[in-house]
Amino acid sequence: MASYSVEERGCSNSLDYRIYFKNDQGEYISPFHDIPINGDPGKDVFNMVVEIPRWTNAKMEIATKDPLNPIKQDVKKGKLRYVANVFPHKGYIWNYGAIPQTWEDPAHKDENTGCCGDNDPIDVCEIGSKVCSRGEIIQVKVLGTLALIDEGETDWKIIAINIEDPDAAKFNNIDDVRRIKPGYLEATVDWFRKYKVPDGKPENQFAFNGEFKDRDFAIDVIKSTHKFWKALVTKKTDGGEICCTNTTLADSSFCCSQTSAASTVTSAPACGPAHPKPVDVDKWFYC
Repeated sequence: MASYSVEERGCSNSLDYRIYFKNDQGEYISPFHDIPINGDPGKDVFNMVVEIPRWTNAKMEIATKDPLNPIKQDVKKGKLRYVANVFPHKGYIWNYGAIPQTWEDPAHKDENTGCCGDNDPIDVCEIGSKVCSRGEIIQVKVLGTLALIDEGETDWKIIAINIEDPDAAKFNNIDDVRRIKPGYLEATVDWFRKYKVPDGKPENQFAFNGEFKDRDFAIDVIKSTHKFWKALVTKKTDGGEICCTNTTLADSSFCCSQTSAASTVTSAPACGPAHPKPVDVDKWFYC
């Protein structure tokens, strides 16, 4: 199993904070393009890039438009984004992240939802007991999916569990989540429905009336987004502002040298002490 490490640049809780990724040889890579989709080739085990640890509020994400796609904090109107605590949920209620080498194509209208993709890697809600670290790469077992319609775009949410979780063997499909962790799926729908309400936006909507689809359906969705990603990095589709710079894909014209990759990283501000978080991050909202 491949191992990965991260290199922080800039100061946490600031606009210039970035998390860059390295492979087990210490070479810079893109977490979007260079980490394989499968955590265990031949099995339906997928790699997951953890962007946001459970119970935290900073809206971190793979920077799809930046060279090497580091993790950075989302910005809105010049300010760093933090999700609100919408009672009874404190921050993100799962380890949240993305499956590498996937892309929800904004030019493709999904036959199930009637909406186009959200232009990002496919999202994962990991429900295991461990609180993961930002930038950690874990292998997950897929259990199902929820089809969020976010401001008119299809935004699949894959429900999965870390294969190293002590209870992982007990979970094989979405019904196991209902049985073993009652209330978690309902809380997940509630979270996604309301998380933008404190910002003055309406509640989000869902395809399938907010019902979860099973493991096989979810895996088919993941595989379709992998095909869209392949077309993206081989210039068979127009990705617009998406940055496809990578260091390992020989069949991609976007592949760059380690010298070029290192230059990208070292040009970012050096790592420094974390800035204080806004005082209102711990405020509670009641919707």
